[in-house]
Amino acid sequence: MFDFHSNNLRYGHDFSRRSFLRVGGLAPFGLSLSSLLAAETTRDNDGSQERTTRAKSVLLVFLGGGLSHHDSFDPKPEASEEVRGKYKTIETNVQGLRIGELLPRMSKTMDKVCLVRSGAHNNDHHETATNWVLSGRFGSPFGDWPAMGSVASHEFGFDGTIPPYVAIPRNPSFTWELGKSAFLGGRHESFKVGDPNDKSFRVRDLFSPEQLPESRVQRRQSFLQTIDRLAERVEGSDAIQSYDQYQQRATSMVLSPKAREAFAIERESDELRDRYGRNTFGQSCLMARRLIESGVRFATVNYAGWDHHAKIFEGLDKKLPEFDLGFSALIEDMHQRGLLESTLVVCMGEFGRTPKVNKDAGRDHWGPAASLLFAGAGVKAGVVIGATDRDGAFVTEKPFSPPDVSYTILSSLGIDPRKHLFTADGRPVEILESGRWMQELFA
Repeated sequence: MFDFHSNNLRYGHDFSRRSFLRVGGLAPFGLSLSSLLAAETTRDNDGSQERTTRAKSVLLVFLGGGLSHHDSFDPKPEASEEVRGKYKTIETNVQGLRIGELLPRMSKTMDKVCLVRSGAHNNDHHETATNWVLSGRFGSPFGDWPAMGSVASHEFGFDGTIPPYVAIPRNPSFTWELGKSAFLGGRHESFKVGDPNDKSFRVRDLFSPEQLPESRVQRRQSFLQTIDRLAERVEGSDAIQSYDQYQQRATSMVLSPKAREAFAIERESDELRDRYGRNTFGQSCLMARRLIESGVRFATVNYAGWDHHAKIFEGLDKKLPEFDLGFSALIEDMHQRGLLESTLVVCMGEFGRTPKVNKDAGRDHWGPAASLLFAGAGVKAGVVIGATDRDGAFVTEKPFSPPDVSYTILSSLGIDPRKHLFTADGRPVEILESGRWMQELFA
């Protein structure tokens, strides 16, 4: 089921579209989709800025809560027991590289990814850090700056069939939704897919529960246009006056065979679905691959649950095998299909975990060190970049900040990170105010 959070979209006269769409119970069909499309702006095509275009699309796997780098990709077997934890290390197919023992499938996939052991920043607060790493700009916990996916949506626009920015199952969330479009507005929020592992999974806006014929869809569209015209007379709002065109585009997506095909995960073989893992994360990765293949420009797979302040090893005993299965399948599948040539895959959380296991057998928030994975779009495969100290506490080689990561992701898409966007009151602001191209990642 989609969740566009259209109650957050505001237009002239503080008019809430969602409150209007509740009239007559119209929201269940098509209308939440059109919320995404309304008032789309035209991207800047002046061509004045040289682009570092290497990727057609980006697939971000976000490990909300903060993956323990000690117990996964940056183990410290020579450290004291309270630092190294309970897991042993295993060899990988990259000479000299060892990772945590609960990642056996990734150990055979490391030759296709670049491991960065030097993600670093100075914030240990979930919401603030998450908005920072998803946007590249530091702000309040409430998301002052648009997420990279929203920027991509703004720059690439919507073709009427496949949304440019999707989140599977939904955006990261702790106490509220994170990584949103901020001042770019609701039209650039993520297209929230829902849980593709749900046995009753259906994309509501593309597959009516009644399986309506096209003629009935068109009749509903005509009825909605009548309501729009009535609202236009009553409200006199410019937003409503221009609403019809977006309703039409929403209908074109509802009727699009391309859109229906993109979300039809049930058409994948049982063997492949099993390979990804029959769980929310595994099927989300598979859905992301399908959507990237269909033309989505920025897909975020949100895999939360890594905030292990207590009993971390009990938690990781379950979480790491799921991650190992799903992420390795994603990389292998995209490699076999040739999608890595044009897709930048990034895996990260908002921070790492503390070096020492605490009194509750957990690890706490730790901004100064984290591990990240990159693959595709020209990224060097089978290499390790950066390092942490003996206890995995601080970066000792090639630190990379959230602005560096965002700068590289946006530049790879051909988006100028220094380009000015405009806030709702017309104030120009740079997409990023700092950051650099991570040249070390690329051949």
